[in-house]
Amino acid sequence: MGKLSHFDEEGRAWMVNVGDKPITQREAIAFGRVTMKPATLRRIMDRKIEKGDTLGVARLAGIMAAKRTGDMIPLCHPLGIDSVHIDFSPDQSKSELNIKSRVMYTGRTGVEMEALTAVAIAALTIYDMCKAIDRGMIIGEIKLMKKSGGKSGTYLRQEG
Repeated sequence: MGKLSHFDEEGRAWMVNVGDKPITQREAIAFGRVTMKPATLRRIMDRKIEKGDTLGVARLAGIMAAKRTGDMIPLCHPLGIDSVHIDFSPDQSKSELNIKSRVMYTGRTGVEMEALTAVAIAALTIYDMCKAIDRGMIIGEIKLMKKSGGKSGTYLRQEG
């Protein structure tokens, strides 16, 4: 395992200097899911949640969160992200709503944290909009699926 770059020789946290890194096209894809009662998933998909269009609001919340990741995670660099896409796919057989984010950026640092944050906040927004009918929802399996660009190259998760 390599050295952690967010700590100096004395173990103090610091923000990594990325000023000398080359500018490259960066991409990160993250995944997460919300498990819920079948009736809750049906109501979301039928747009019958009283607070409004759950997926539309969750998509906007995830995009906003990706743009503000540097404000929430102390050592993340604030980035001028090129694009954020968030997609939802229901799995009726498991009563789950899958969330996938894809973040693109041309710059000196990766966007893994932005993609992961987008998924997490989209999932939390779904929970918030549906908690009145299903407090037992489970948010889980938030994980990086792919990252590309930069010195370390491409990472592609081997398992689902």
